[in-house]
Amino acid sequence: MKNTDLQSLKKRVSEDPGFNEEYQKLNLEFMVIDVLLSMRKSAGLTQRQIAMHMGTKETNISRLEKGRSNPTLKTLEGYAKACGFELKIDYRPLSN
Repeated sequence: MKNTDLQSLKKRVSEDPGFNEEYQKLNLEFMVIDVLLSMRKSAGLTQRQIAMHMGTKETNISRLEKGRSNPTLKTLEGYAKACGFELKIDYRPLSN
């Protein structure tokens, strides 16, 4: 697919309200994954080391970092703690 074809497709798809809603749902998931990876990189730890700190399997950490699990707040808190961070949840009004 040519770059212009891809740009045209993105434009058409982005005009679909259903697409935008689903994209926003995934955007939050991607942001969480990015934060997890940033914490682990900052801590200089491997997935195996995180798993050991959390008392779980390395495959569980891999799934978590790939967005292939539905983690609980307890899991996210444990991951953050294993990396030397604390979990903080914030909110703000939606922008229109």
